[in-house]
Parts: sequence; C-alpha cells; structure tokens
Amino acid sequence: MSASRRSGTTDELGPNEPEQPDGADLLAALLDGMDAALCAFDAGGVVTHWNREAERILGWTAAEAVGRQGFAGWAVRSADAQEVEGRLMSAMQAPGRQVHEFALLTKEGGRVLVRTQSAAVRGPDGKPAGVYCAFSEVHAQIDLERSIALSEALFEDASWGVVLVDADLRPAVVNSHAARALGIGRTAVLGRPLGELLAQGVEELESALTHVLAEGAPPAPAEIWVSVRTPEGEQRRCWRCGFVRLASPLAEEPVPLGVGWLFNDVTEAKQAEQEAALLRFRTNQLHRAARAAAECEDPTEAATIHLDFALAGFADHALIDRVADAPATGSDVPVRLVRVAATPAGAPGPSLLAGQAGLPVRYAVGHPALQCVERMGSVRASVGSVPTEKAREWALARQWPGDAVHALCAVLRSRGRTLGVVTFLRGAGRNQFERSDAVYAEDVAVRIAAALDLAGVARG
Repeated sequence: MSASRRSGTTDELGPNEPEQPDGADLLAALLDGMDAALCAFDAGGVVTHWNREAERILGWTAAEAVGRQGFAGWAVRSADAQEVEGRLMSAMQAPGRQVHEFALLTKEGGRVLVRTQSAAVRGPDGKPAGVYCAFSEVHAQIDLERSIALSEALFEDASWGVVLVDADLRPAVVNSHAARALGIGRTAVLGRPLGELLAQGVEELESALTHVLAEGAPPAPAEIWVSVRTPEGEQRRCWRCGFVRLASPLAEEPVPLGVGWLFNDVTEAKQAEQEAALLRFRTNQLHRAARAAAECEDPTEAATIHLDFALAGFADHALIDRVADAPATGSDVPVRLVRVAATPAGAPGPSLLAGQAGLPVRYAVGHPALQCVERMGSVRASVGSVPTEKAREWALARQWPGDAVHALCAVLRSRGRTLGVVTFLRGAGRNQFERSDAVYAEDVAVRIAAALDLAGVARG
C-alpha cells in the first residue's frame, strides 16, 4: 500500500493499478534475500538490521537481535566483546572496507568462526552514521576462495587441456595447454565451431558433449581420436577426455551453462600399446604356424601353412614364387620366377598350390618381385593416389589381383641361396606397408624358405 493510502487520503491511482512497495519493504526484501549474513549498527553501536542469513548462522532472530547494544553478552563472549566491537566500529573512521576474522556465539552457545567485511554508513551530510557488517562462516569463505583459485589455476597453469564449452558447443574459455593442442591462439578459439578447429573426430566429440548436457558426466574418461590442423599438415592425436556438466548455482532448477571439457594427449602411449598388441599377435601367429607346419608331411604344404597364418590381419593376398633356375654369378640371364602358391583372388580361403607345369610368371622388367631377388632384400611398392581404374590397371600389369594397391616383397633365402620371393598385397581399405611390416614379412619368409628348401631336398 502506498504512503498516501496508509494516511487515508485519496490519490490518482486507478482501481486496477498495483500498489508499489515502499522503501522499507524493499530494503527488508533485499536484506533477507542476500546469500551473506548482514547486520548494521548505528553510531552508538546499537544493532539496527539483522537478515535471515545471520539468523541461520547464529540462531538469533531479527526480533532478538535488533535494538541490542553491540554483541556483548549474547553474540560474543564478554572477554572478547570490547575487542570485537572496537574492530567493527573502527570502520566508521577508516576508508573503504575492513576485513576481520573472529568467533561469534550461536544461540545454543556454540562458537562459529566468521570472516567479516565492514564499512561505514554515511548520512545525508556525509558524516558516518553507522556501520554495516557482512559476514560468513570461514570454512564457507575458504571453500569459495579455493573454488576460485582452482578455476584460475586450471585455466592458467594446468598441464592438461581445459575448455569451457557453452550450450551451443562453442568454446567459451580455453586454457593455454588446450590452445597449444588445438594449434591456435586462446582468443582465436573462442566462439568458433569445433568443426573449424578439428579436421576429424568432430562428430564423436560433439556427440559426447551433447550427451553430457542432456544426461550428465560419464562415469569414466573417454578416448577420442582427432585430427588437428597444423602448419605442417593434419596430425592424428588421441585425447583422453573427461567431461562435467556445468549448472548455474543461482537458478532454482539446474540450468546447464555448458560443459567443462578436460583432456590429455595420450597418443604416444596409445601407439605404444597398439604396437605391443600387434607384436604379441604376430608372435603368436608365428608360433601357431610353426606348430601346424611341423605336422605336415609335405614341406610345400608347410610353406602354405606359414603363408596362411601370416596373412591374418596383415594382408589381403599373398603369393609365393620360386626361382626357376639360378643363373650363374655375373651372368646376364634374367631371373625367372615360377608360381608355387597363391591365395584365392576372389573369396577368402587357404592358399592353393600352383606351378606344376613349371611355366614362369610373366613379370616385366623392373617388377618388385624381380628387384627383390636382385637386391636380396625387401621391396615395397604402392600405386599412390590414382583413380580406381588406374589402380586396377597397375595391379593387373604386375600379375596381381585387381584390388591390390600396396605390395611388399620379401626374399626367400636358405643355406646361402636365393630360393624365391613371397609377396604380400593389401587393398584400398588398408594402409601401405611400413618398416615394421617388412620385418614381420622377413620373419615369415625365413620359415617359408626353410620349408621350400626342405621340399627341394626331399624331391632330390
């Protein structure tokens, strides 16, 4: 009700116009709605204001507190009252705010350590008319300071990437580590779609962020492979990511502000783990092949056993070619190779023996298999980035299956002699052969060469 209505006089308000709260009601509502405890004293040290948060902390109601002379005998021990009141009232003569810590008494007689901020309240003439004092429990203040300190440390000194992503999945805050990992400056990242920052892995990352916004943080970190654009080109990296959903503490219902995304680069560890797993698998394959080949009566069949076991997870096709007749040292007679075994070119299956007629394979000069025999070392070949039809012509011209785009030839040597070549072929869905693949192929070639040598001795 307005002041004129309370006085009983008429006014100009219409019948449906809402009444406006007066200054005292508004001040009371503001004080009671504060998150911090607040009390005020007049110039004589009498309590004039006491809000609900002060009542919650100490247990004294506003009716019990307002009008008392200072804190002595009820909110502070008598022995400490003079010192506490002196420090509070000194704010009337000091510029700015003063911060103090001391113990107050609850209504039940307990002690609460509080941190206060006090400042002078000035009257219309500019002279000090009293003091207001805002206080909170020290542990709550320390928790707040720790939270702020942690936030600042994460975005400045953390040794892992920290990105605050808003509800639109755009970076809002980025720390230095994350900016370096993304290969861009901290300010240049802000507000940009993730698709502009990453070449690959964006869909998986955005899916994870969307899930966190809707469902909350996942129970464990997630490993996401991404490709980062750098001046040297795209680099493939593995990031171990953790996510937390951020909600506003001021809203009655949790309103998502975004997602806190923390990540650490574990590319080297993941690559080492994958290489170790691959090495274990290949070692097991060699062991299993040796045991299976030992049960074969025909040494040539044992050679195909080694080939089949080596093919698993390594290549799509494989061929074994033996030297038809070894030319004399220094001779200009070209090397001729006869097909011994090959995997089916169509559906997958065990290697098939061939070459009973002894006809040489029509390899052109400079063929990788011929180079392998001449060098007595491994040779790698790849078609490169060409259309599919060109790649097929490249494979068929070398007497390989039409879907082959990568090749690795390893020489077969036993007892100081070159017996032939084993060729492994990969299709377009695989990476080209690397040095570690050549080492494995050479291990397989040693076993195949020993089996072929034994077959020759048996026939002799």
